[in-house]
Amino acid sequence: MTGFEKLENSLIDVIKEEQAKLGFKEEKIHLYYPLSSLNHFFSARDSADEMAARLSHMPEALVEKLGQVTATHRGDRFCFYIPEPGSVYVHENMKENEFIKILIELVQQHDCTKEKLLTLFESYWEKTEYQDMNNGEFDFYIRFVDKEDDIYYYCFKDEGFHFIYHRFLPEDYEEFGF
Repeated sequence: MTGFEKLENSLIDVIKEEQAKLGFKEEKIHLYYPLSSLNHFFSARDSADEMAARLSHMPEALVEKLGQVTATHRGDRFCFYIPEPGSVYVHENMKENEFIKILIELVQQHDCTKEKLLTLFESYWEKTEYQDMNNGEFDFYIRFVDKEDDIYYYCFKDEGFHFIYHRFLPEDYEEFGF
């Protein structure tokens, strides 16, 4: 998979997550990424200016799906502008039983438990990995093993009355040193 394909998948995944949390609205979207994550997508060690040059011409396949995506940056923080057609494309191509939608519905319930989260993951893929985390930030992660379309580490924190989570690409997870 090329760097632009990884970027496209990430943009779509984040938009799906946003729409699952907030609902669909035909709207412009701004998504932010650190330079380090973008370098992971492209297996590069670009400076911010080098990455900006790399992102100055989005591939036609990405533009056909999400519209005329543009990237700007301030230092090592990049902002991707996705026009209204991008939000429509994601909405029209999100499956009703999409995992992220079900996950968000579960963590919003007050009776969500670690066991229910594990059961959900296992219902979507036969091979999952669970590990406790003792870093003060998160309590545990769950991830799918060898599932090409969902490579994220889902890191969970039990807030006492509900769970919060963040998804990390494997490279970002490793870099954070959790």
